[in-house]
Amino acid sequence: MPREIRLAEIMGLIGQEVGVSRWITVDQSMIDTFATATDDHQFIHTDPERAARETPYGGTIAHGFLTLSLLSTMNFDAVPAIRESTMGMNYGFDSVRFMSPVRCGKRVRGHFLLADARFRGGAMVTTTFDVSVEIEDEKKPALTARWITITQFDPKDRPEDAG
Repeated sequence: MPREIRLAEIMGLIGQEVGVSRWITVDQSMIDTFATATDDHQFIHTDPERAARETPYGGTIAHGFLTLSLLSTMNFDAVPAIRESTMGMNYGFDSVRFMSPVRCGKRVRGHFLLADARFRGGAMVTTTFDVSVEIEDEKKPALTARWITITQFDPKDRPEDAG
């Protein structure tokens, strides 16, 4: 997939996987930084020795919301930019499911399938992605989500067949 696409190409990509991100290692430093940012210091995330003793995971696991927050960097890494974009915005999620814990030290990457794209008003396109976050060497993904974003563009760049 190219690093950049034209706005007029977006509709032709519906139903296709438009990108797979690079691998990201979720280490204890990342988990601890997230715990500090969110004030969520539950031992399953921040105490490797206790987590090894008292959980079935053999050590700490990432916060589910940490894995979810990595979608932004995965998207930037994997999904082609729209050439005519002036700004992108997170619109929200129709669904998010945390399928499997991410153990400390594991690598994850995002798979992005463009499920839908709709032009809104004169200068925006809403894109809906079916996203799966793969955990290296594991069968179940860390999470699945239906993520909606909005791209703003100059109205003069709107494709003629955009409805």
